[in-house]
Amino acid sequence: MSGLGVPLLLLIFVASAAATWVAGVYLSKTTDAIDIRLGLGDALGGMILLAIAGSLPELAVTVSGALQGHFDLVAGNLLGGIAMQTAVLVICDLFVVGDRPLSHLVGSLMPVLEASIVIMLVSVVLMGALLPASVAIVGVSPASIAVVVFWLAGIVVLNRARKSPRWDASAAGSRPGRPHRRVAHPVQPHPFAGASALRVALIFVSGCAVTLVSGVLLELTGSALADRAGVNGVVFGATALALATALPEISTGIAAIRLGDHQLVMSDIFGGNAFQVCLFLVADLVAGRPLLPTVGHANSWLAGVGIVLTVVYAAAVILRPQRRIVRLGSDSIVVVVLFAIGIIGLLAVTH
Repeated sequence: MSGLGVPLLLLIFVASAAATWVAGVYLSKTTDAIDIRLGLGDALGGMILLAIAGSLPELAVTVSGALQGHFDLVAGNLLGGIAMQTAVLVICDLFVVGDRPLSHLVGSLMPVLEASIVIMLVSVVLMGALLPASVAIVGVSPASIAVVVFWLAGIVVLNRARKSPRWDASAAGSRPGRPHRRVAHPVQPHPFAGASALRVALIFVSGCAVTLVSGVLLELTGSALADRAGVNGVVFGATALALATALPEISTGIAAIRLGDHQLVMSDIFGGNAFQVCLFLVADLVAGRPLLPTVGHANSWLAGVGIVLTVVYAAAVILRPQRRIVRLGSDSIVVVVLFAIGIIGLLAVTH
């Protein structure tokens, strides 16, 4: 990619982002269809498979970046992606119908538990960044392993909480929608309900292939563009690249809002963020050395921004803001302000 001109690099980057968006939408729908038919989400292995399918763009960027030695871009994409994807909830809030914001309608504390898992995992990443590179297990940071172990424990806890809640709470005026995608929607049929299993499988495999190829192209062209523009790899990974890989979440989030699945929107975002930090283990394995000790101050800043935005929305689910201002809840307005401050602070840290 280094021999290509800037206009061509931009064209490939934008085209790859568009392909990621389209493929991600089809991948999400076929993943739901496969989950409904096989009941994958009821088993630990199925939940892991579904999480991987939903994070293929980030997986492709991580593997490609680790192979190329672009560790700053990989870390920036993974940690900056948490802040970016949490900010996707602002866009979803804009599409909510009625005079109440998204966090008011959720009416369930499950997203709070999911947000707590995200905060715990990102905190482990921050602790891992403080470990010297010499502290490694077969070239892998102990913190990267701990993140995956805690994530597995977290999804087990979440699954048990969904199946056998220990308490029952009601929130006046809430409209949570379906608790998970295996529940049939009262109006909208399940995706690909009339399609054969073979067709669903072919679309799923095609979506995976397009997403992986597009993710690799995003990483390669993104790194080249950042070098040409003299932009820090962390900054590019946390902004333009994170936005490109978050496009499928924007589409699926808006679609869920239109179906009235308000709880699912937050659960999907927090669930994706929780799995995303597990990719540091993949990066370690591909690079053959711990990536976390190289993240630096900029990525630590990004991790902090992601935690702050997650706390705002988790608190909003409990506090349930009443009003919308310019079609946004007060929590989303706070997130917009904090996200902007976070990006300004990132530029200050990197310089």
